[in-house]
Amino acid sequence: MIELLKRMWRARKVRAGGIIFLCVFLFGTVAPLCLSAAPTDMVGTLYEEPSRQYWLGTDNFGRDVFTELAYGTRTSLEVGLLAGLIATLIGTVVGSLAGYKGGVIDGVLNSLTNLFLVVPPFIILILLSISLRTRSVAMLAVIIGITSWSWVSRSVRAQVYSLKTRRHVDIARISGFGTVSIIVREILPYILSYLVMAFVLQVATGILNEATLSMLGLGPYDAVSLGTMMSWALMFEAVGRGAWWAFIPPVILIALITFSLKYINSGMDEVFNPRLRSG
Repeated sequence: MIELLKRMWRARKVRAGGIIFLCVFLFGTVAPLCLSAAPTDMVGTLYEEPSRQYWLGTDNFGRDVFTELAYGTRTSLEVGLLAGLIATLIGTVVGSLAGYKGGVIDGVLNSLTNLFLVVPPFIILILLSISLRTRSVAMLAVIIGITSWSWVSRSVRAQVYSLKTRRHVDIARISGFGTVSIIVREILPYILSYLVMAFVLQVATGILNEATLSMLGLGPYDAVSLGTMMSWALMFEAVGRGAWWAFIPPVILIALITFSLKYINSGMDEVFNPRLRSG
């Protein structure tokens, strides 16, 4: 694992994307600890312009936009990281079992994967979000994760199917190791680089899905996110009032997060794909 991280860090795209993401991550984790006001505190009047007192002005309720941005970044990162982890785990488990076992198990799991691929995941996500009585950050991350795993499963299944005929897997099978042990010890280490890349993309997908849901009024009830900030800005006509500070900062933060993650993924693809590798 350490050697894998070293190889990734040598790639310029991974370093550049990693530095950008780390800066945003530190802002979302450290800044809320240094702020005395809560994101829901009304500290000023309607749409005050940026000043020394309010670095990014105030929003439609007189709340400090900088404080909202700090807490919103943390919330969006929490949703993205948890949703990415859940989607990657589900996709890995389903794809590994389908590819290794084959037969009826492969048919059932592959049909389930195809169902999630055919039906647009975002439609399922909206229906699940509407059906929830309370949408906490954790619950929102869970439903995003359980609707985003299908393409990971499809790719993992194909790779496991090609790896299960390798000699070391046959030796483990003859030695009496069980299915789970063979998959975890003899197969998954060979596709670890792909799983890392899939997780990075799933984090970006989770953040974008949360922002889209929040724009539709289906964001978390108990926290401020970058998506809810954009939703408030549109709902209360911040654009028409010329209050650029209420909607541009969250857009920039979401763009930086998704760009950095996609850039990291592109760099890892160059590292692990022999056809793209240079130098």
